[in-house]
This record gives sequence, C-alpha cells and structure tokens, in this order.
Amino acid sequence: MKTLSEEKETNDTGLSSVSSSRGEYHDNIPSDQTNGDNMQTIPANEAASLSTDVIINRIDVNPRKGLSTLEAQRRRRIHGHNEFDISEDEPLWRKYIGQFKDPLIMLLLASAVVSVLMSQYDDAVSITVAITIVVTVAFVQEYRSEKSLEALTKLVPPSCHCIRDGKLEDFLARDLVPGDIVQLSIGDRIPADMRLLEAVDLAVDESSFTGEIEPSNKTTVQQPPYKNGRLTTHKSIAYMGTLVRCGRGKGVVIATAEDSQFGEVFKMMQAEEAPKTPLQKSMGILGKQLSFYSFCIIGFIMFLGWMQGRKLLDMFTIGVSLAVAAIPEGLPIVVTVTLALGVMRMAYKNAIVKKLPIVETLGCVNVICSDKTGTLTKNEMTATAIYTSDFKYAEISGVGYNNDGEVVCEKEEVRGNSHPSIARVVEVGCICNNAEIRNDVLYGQPTEGALLSLAMKMDLDGVRNQNTRVMEIPFSSETKWMAVKCISHTSNSKDEVYYMKGALERVLNQCTTFYHHNNKILPLTEDDIGKYAGEAKMMGRAGLRVLGMAMGTDPNALSFVGLVGIIDPPRPGVIEYIQTLLGSGVAIKMVTGDSVETAVAIASRLGLYAEGSRYMAGEDIEEMDIEQLAKVIPHVTVFYRASPRHKLRIVKALQVNGSVVGMTGDGVNDAVALKAADIGIAMGKTGTDVSKEAADMILVNEDFQTIMCAIEEGKAIFYNIKNFVRFQLSTSIAALTLIALATMLSFPNPLNAMQILWINIIMDGPPAQSLGVEPVDRDVIRKPPRNVKDPMITKPLIANVVMSAIIIVMGTLYVFWREMSDNIITPRDTTMTFTCFVFFDMFNALGSRSQTKSIFSIGMFTNRMFLYAVGGSILGQMMVIYFPPLQRVFQTEALSAHDILFLVCLTSSVFVASEIKKFIQRSRKKTYPSVSQHYDFDYV
Repeated sequence: MKTLSEEKETNDTGLSSVSSSRGEYHDNIPSDQTNGDNMQTIPANEAASLSTDVIINRIDVNPRKGLSTLEAQRRRRIHGHNEFDISEDEPLWRKYIGQFKDPLIMLLLASAVVSVLMSQYDDAVSITVAITIVVTVAFVQEYRSEKSLEALTKLVPPSCHCIRDGKLEDFLARDLVPGDIVQLSIGDRIPADMRLLEAVDLAVDESSFTGEIEPSNKTTVQQPPYKNGRLTTHKSIAYMGTLVRCGRGKGVVIATAEDSQFGEVFKMMQAEEAPKTPLQKSMGILGKQLSFYSFCIIGFIMFLGWMQGRKLLDMFTIGVSLAVAAIPEGLPIVVTVTLALGVMRMAYKNAIVKKLPIVETLGCVNVICSDKTGTLTKNEMTATAIYTSDFKYAEISGVGYNNDGEVVCEKEEVRGNSHPSIARVVEVGCICNNAEIRNDVLYGQPTEGALLSLAMKMDLDGVRNQNTRVMEIPFSSETKWMAVKCISHTSNSKDEVYYMKGALERVLNQCTTFYHHNNKILPLTEDDIGKYAGEAKMMGRAGLRVLGMAMGTDPNALSFVGLVGIIDPPRPGVIEYIQTLLGSGVAIKMVTGDSVETAVAIASRLGLYAEGSRYMAGEDIEEMDIEQLAKVIPHVTVFYRASPRHKLRIVKALQVNGSVVGMTGDGVNDAVALKAADIGIAMGKTGTDVSKEAADMILVNEDFQTIMCAIEEGKAIFYNIKNFVRFQLSTSIAALTLIALATMLSFPNPLNAMQILWINIIMDGPPAQSLGVEPVDRDVIRKPPRNVKDPMITKPLIANVVMSAIIIVMGTLYVFWREMSDNIITPRDTTMTFTCFVFFDMFNALGSRSQTKSIFSIGMFTNRMFLYAVGGSILGQMMVIYFPPLQRVFQTEALSAHDILFLVCLTSSVFVASEIKKFIQRSRKKTYPSVSQHYDFDYV
C-alpha cells in the first residue's frame, strides 16, 4: 500500500513532467502553419494513445497562438462547419410532392383522372379540392414543426473559448475546425472532440455517453487504445457534447461534426430506418379495402347494366361515379386535421411532436424502455443518510443543491455541533470539497455538491472558509480517494490537518483510530471495520453510493469519522406515473449503464423491480441473437451495463414479439434506440441535440405526466378517427346505395351533380372534422393499449354503419317516392329529397360522437366545434333552399315550415336508433375495470 506522502510525490512528479513537455512543444512548433495540407482529423481512440507532442505536430498548430483566421477558413472549406447535416436541404416543392405518396391520396388521384376521362368534371373537381386540402394541411403542419425545432436549436447557439491569431476569443462552436485550440472551464459544453494538452483538476460529466453520473477525471497522459470497438471514453480525450463539471483545461480539436465520437452515434442513428406508425398502417389497409370494394362495385354495376341491355360505356360511367362516391374524400382530411390539432394540444402540454401520426402511436405503445439517468432520476446527487464512527445513524431530507431539508438523528433535528460525531462527518465532506453552490446552481461535481448541500442544511457550510488549504491530492481511479491538508483559522493549534473522503475500503486503509462523540480517539478494530462495512453494504443495496470520511494530523494514521450515503433521486411524481402506466397495461423496462446493485435498487424504489423479477447485463445481451433475446425479454424489467448497441437490440427484440415500443432518453447513448423505437421520447432540457433529432417527441418539461397525457391523447385520437369513419362510411354507403337502387329500378337520379358535390365536400367536411376534435374521454386511459393488428373497420363498426345507412336510404327513398307520387320530377321533389339526406347527415353525425356513450352523458355542448360545424351546415342548406342565386345553381325551391318540421322528425330517427343501440350495448356490457390495482408483492 502506498502512503499518502508517496502518493503526493507521484502526483508532483506527474505534474512536473507535463509542464516539461509543454515547454518542449512550445519551442518546437513554428508560429505559422506550413504543412496544413497534410492536416487530418484523428480518431479519439488513436489520439488517446499518442503523446501531446505527436498530436501537435500531426495536426499542425501552435498551441500558444492557435490557428490563423486564414488557415481556419481554409480548413473549414475542407471539413465543413462543426454541425450535423440533419437532413438534406430538400426543395419545398419536392416535400410537397412527397405528400402524394399516401395510398389513399393515390387512389383519389386515380379516381379524379378517370372522372376527367369520363367527362365527370363535378366529381373531378370535388376530388381535386379534397386532395389539395389534404396535402396542403399535412405539408404546412410538418413544415412548421420542422421550423419550430430549428428555432429551438438556434435559441441558444453553443459557443466556446478559442485561441485564434494568438488571442483568446469567444466563437460559435459551429465555426471550429480540426487544429483549433480551445480552453475549458467549469460549466462549458465541450464543442468538439479534443486531445487534452492541459488538465488541472479537470472532471467532465460524460453521462450522455456512458450513463454514469459520476464525472470522469481527465489527464493529459497518453493511454493504450481500446480494441473492443465499444463506445468507451478515454481519460485524455474531451468528447463533444459532454460538460465540464470542475477544474480547467486546454485541448486541441481532433475531430468535428460527424467525425467526432458524437458523430459516430449520429451516423448509426441516420442508418436506422424509422418504422411506420400504426395509424399509417391502418390508413394503408383502409385505402386498399376501399379500392377493392370500389372495383367490385364497378364490376357489379357494369355486369348488371350489360344484362339489362344498356350501353357498356354508359354503365362504365355510372360504375366509376358510384365508385368515386363510395370513397370518403374527407377521411384523409379529418385524419390530418385531427392529428394536427393533437400536435397543437400536446405543444400546450410541453411536448413537441415532430410528425403528425406520432401522437396516435402513443395510444398503441405497450412497452416503454426508459433510460435511468436524467429520465427516471433527476441526474443530481443527494445525501440521504449518515452513519458515524460511533455507530449513530442520521436521515437527511430534501433534494437539490440547496439548504431545503433537515438532518434527523434519533427523532432530533441536527444543527451545527449539536451532535459532534455527525458534525465531524459533515465538516470533512465540506472541507475536502472543490464544488460551489451559487443561487441553487452547482459548479463542480454532483457528489461534492451533495456534500456541500448537506453542510448547508446543518449550517456548517462556512467551515471551509475557516480553513486555509495548503495542499490537495485529487481523486484518482487508482487511489479512489481525495485528500486536502488545511490549517484552521479558529484553532489555537497551528497543526496541519488532513481531510479525506473516498471509497470506504480505501479510506479505512489509511485509518488507525476512529472518532468518538466525547472527543475521544479510540483504536480502530477489525470488529469496528466489519460494522462499517456492513452498514455500507446495506446502503449499497438501497441504491446509495457510499463515501467514507476521515481526518487527522498524520496522513498515514487518520481517524475515521463516518460515512455518507448519496443517491440520484427519482423525479417528482415519477413513481405514481409508473404505477398508472403499469395499471393500464403498459410494461416499463429500465435500461441503464449502472452496476447491477444500483440499477436494481433504483428500479425497486420506482416500483419497477419486485421479488422474482429478472435483470440482465449488457454482456448477456451481446451473447444472444435477437430471437433468443425475444424469448426472455418479456420477463426482464432491468437491463444494466447497457451500451447503445445493447439498447438497440432490446428495442428490436421487443418489436420481434409484436410490441409497440416507446423509448425515453436524453443522452447520446440513447439516440440509435430512440430512432429504432416506434416512438422515441427525448428530454427537452437535459437531452443532447442528437437524442432530440433521433426522437419523435420531445418533452420540454421532462415530466412523466406529459407522457401520460400523450398516451391519453393518442388513444382519444384513434377513437375520434374511428367515430368519423363510422359517420363518413355510413353517409357514403347511403349515397352509393341510393344512386345504385335508383339505377337498378330505372328511377330518375334523386340527386343531381351539384347536390352530390354539396353533400360530399361542403356538408361532410365541417361536421366530420369536428368529430376529430371531440374532447378526450377520461375513461380512455383505463383501456389497454390498442393492438396494432386490429383493423380500423371492425364488425361492431360495420354494424353501426350498415344500420345508419339503411335508415338513411329507407327514409330518403320514402321521401322521394312520396314526392314523386304524380310520376313527375319537379324541383320540389329533388329539394325535399336533397334536404332529407342532409338532415339525416346531421343527426347521423350527432349519433357518431361516441361509439358507446349516450350524447346526454358526454354532453350536448362539450364539443363547440361540432355545434359550429352543424349550425353552419344547416345555415348553408337553408341558403341553398331559400337564396335565389343558389336555388338556380342547385335547382331547388323554397320549402314550407311544415316541410322542414316533417323532415326533422323523420331524419332524427337515425339518431334515436343509435341511442337505443348504445343503451342495449351498455346494459349487456360489464363495467371496464378500474386502473387502480393492488400489488401483493413486496419491493426489494
């Protein structure tokens, strides 16, 4: 075992050698770049294994003066800006044309072309208007979404401190090139991959890469390259996108943009193709079904007419007209508008949705893979327990880097020196500390921030100012402790006192005695060490990181004072949200880079891991193929030591089992899996840019409640679209049947071309769209996730459609027959028939607002948009009937009040029948079980 003095000599020697090497390369490098043509980027793995002299010569830069402006401009022309080309700059017109690739849109286009060829210009115009509305709404919404995301990324452009032309200046990170010299200080976001030339107490938060919350201590010493090909960080490399927690440093840029380690993950993400959403699949199936039925109708009508001896061309014209009438033009419009409104509602709830169909996908998600650090937890350390050297236990409340909370020992609040043994532990943690907390913001390492906030809770944070630091030996991976030597201002003794904190076992190795509350120093025995180790083990099982504390005048014979348990606490409310999700049938799996003990402990606290549950290591995932992993993954709730490739394999295995996977995360290591998942959910505040680009949805406030709202919104959107489909299909089938029966019975056409145009576009549009914005039914969250294999058109839906269509056709034909009793077609006959069909439409829409609930239970006035749409449609119909210019266009005439009253009474029958059917269904159906569930198992 090395003594403390030997450790100090080692550190001093190392520091001297680094200083020496700086002097050599300062003198050997010319002030101007002469061989810049040979300059190239250097991979991080290779750069870490090279000395600073070799790096400086290869990349051709003077570390004192940096690059010249002209040289930087020349290198930028070669390497481009230090930013990611998220997408090709596709022309707007091409993006607009791309909207026409939807199967339903292509079917409508084909129908419009056929209508033009058959000289049915009214149908062609109505279809063209529908297509234009659809593609324009989709294009504008997605374009605005993209621009919103661009605006967010430009709101606070990342900057850096760079040496150019011998001067230290602030630059935008996008202007960096390989060879630039960048200075680093606390709080800086590292703008590019850099080989460190200087590192003074430099610690970098690499949790976005590794998932580990503890910052990585950096050095300038070269290291052997890793050969396993995994994403592993090096001590001598500062990686793009990571954050400086404490200390300062200087480095030379070795790689920018996609050449950086950050860029490697980005390229993996770009190569991963995003899956189609369930709604896209449902709409594709529905488009094919409608196409099939349309062609069947064409064939049937043509065959029937040919059998009757009619001209084949005339029959083909009629068949195409009926087929076009059967296609609900409003379907893609309402789907697009409903999704767009869902996106807007989610924006008000602090969620940015990047593509329209993504919100609906959340209603189908049955598995959520969640990263731990920063997603389920707060990504900040908090001290929760103290165990003193004289065997006293204290609990600590409060979270965050502030003085909120208290320390309680044996039901008494601890303040100042009221409990001397506890005060000694806190004093050591405060003095042996380089962090600072200003205005509740931490400047330094999270672990040290937790100790500092603990001192603030006990009013002992001023003790550091009562001591002068003489020497510091920083934490290293070899020693696993940090120590400082100080002289007290308040003590009469001028003795130099050492304060040490670190891994319990290593700290105990430096101790020979322990502190007792009566200011006694007692010998440290093996029995005492066993008690301390046992308590540390219990804290570790609870997910706490344990730090040992010691102090004394002899660096090799310190007095042990106690230990502190620290944890990364769960986000507020996350436990309740997890239980709600589990109760609604959504499985949650935690994926983290932590050790098994920490991962299982945190999962247990969150209610994700119970006795009998399974956990799996990243190495085990690596050894399995996707099929093998898919067999065991349903029973695994915690994945630990997981790399980006492991997370991707987890998502793929779940998808093999038919699961719809949602992935939450905020780090670079989550990006590939975020894109591969059916829906990727990134964190807005702590999330890295690459994770936000890969994700489908960004949580601005990083609140799990937003996910709950999104799932609720997704389910509601699907049911609203289904309500519309019922309304639209029943109306279309009624119109189709009405015209088909008139043709087969050799009757005159009951509706002329302009009246059909009015029904298809003007009348079906507003009421149908208002069905898409029906308020969310609060009972919808109780329903399990929708099975993506379930078709849009189900048997119950078909039954409702057929019932409504039969009532509409029978009622309309009755009015037509009643008015045609003199066998002469007059404007009044067609007006009565036309108005009858429109009123049937309105009452049908009213009955379609819910598939199961009565209109009187959901509220007649809860959907104001529906009231406006129906009111506007009725007003428009009145104008068609009573406004002379429109009378001439639609070939109508004025009706009496008695006629209107008769039609209202008749057409309301479709609404009454729907309400009766719902009542019978509710009386037969059992009440859906509540979300609240009681769990009999105990959490470990």
